[in-house]
Amino acid sequence: MHSCAGPLEWAAFAAAVLAVMALDRLVFGAGKPDEHAMPIREAALRSLLVVLSAFLFCGFVYVRLGQDKAASYLVAYLVEESLSVDNLFVFLVIFKYFAVNDARQKRILFWGVAGAIVMRGVFIFAGAALLHRFHFLNYVFGAFLLYTGGKLLFHREDDTVNPEDNIALKLGRRYLRTTNEYDGDRFTLVKNGVRFVTPLFLVLLVIEVSDLLFAVDSVPAVLAVSPDVFVVYTSNIMAILGLRALYFLISHMMTRFAYLGIGLSIVLIFIGAKMILGQHVHIPSLLSLAVIAVVLALTVLISLLRPPKGDTSE
Repeated sequence: MHSCAGPLEWAAFAAAVLAVMALDRLVFGAGKPDEHAMPIREAALRSLLVVLSAFLFCGFVYVRLGQDKAASYLVAYLVEESLSVDNLFVFLVIFKYFAVNDARQKRILFWGVAGAIVMRGVFIFAGAALLHRFHFLNYVFGAFLLYTGGKLLFHREDDTVNPEDNIALKLGRRYLRTTNEYDGDRFTLVKNGVRFVTPLFLVLLVIEVSDLLFAVDSVPAVLAVSPDVFVVYTSNIMAILGLRALYFLISHMMTRFAYLGIGLSIVLIFIGAKMILGQHVHIPSLLSLAVIAVVLALTVLISLLRPPKGDTSE
């Protein structure tokens, strides 16, 4: 497992995360009930806060660790942020299926992000340790990314997500005492002296397992960008921190990003090839950053300028 960062860099990252969370709470959380739904304007400002914080921390990485590490940080951040946007489509389907209102979605996403931070840390450190010990896994991870990118590129319109197929939902209904009643934003309720888990808990369970599956795609992708766990982990967490606000920001216009999947597939194929060829040919981080930024910018621009037929979103 490789990291060029020392205790100071890790302490600075922890301070940055705590500062973002505290500032978010002070500016947007003071005087508001926890169950209030997040308006679009607030979601936009919160997203901007996290994005600016991520870029400020990139400046810190540049000063402390150099240009190459800063470029790798930006590449990993863009990859994780883009994959997170794609994953939000799945979250939207899950919330609609279970009829979860905006206020409850906010609570689910809070705990979902918290769980994602822990799981990504475990996956990243374990994956980096395996790559350091077994170098042939670079080819395995690279081939997996090529497969994932190709699968996403040829994704069919009728390949919709069905929450009923989620293994977590099936196991939860089988082994937990469940009820069909919601009790505000609580995960459990007591009826006749017996405690039941509410549908909200089952939704959280499905979200956490879905994010676990997302990590199988995203962690190899960011580890292909850099073997440095500090660069990969910090960029990953900075991207995840803004996931809740980002969801509410784009949930009303998700259909406008119709071509994002194509861009993501190209990105995954590119970094998969980079992971395989990188064992023999050096590909500069700045070149990777330029390729990924251009691909994502073009697919988002095309999505906005030429929405698919039948899209009436404003």
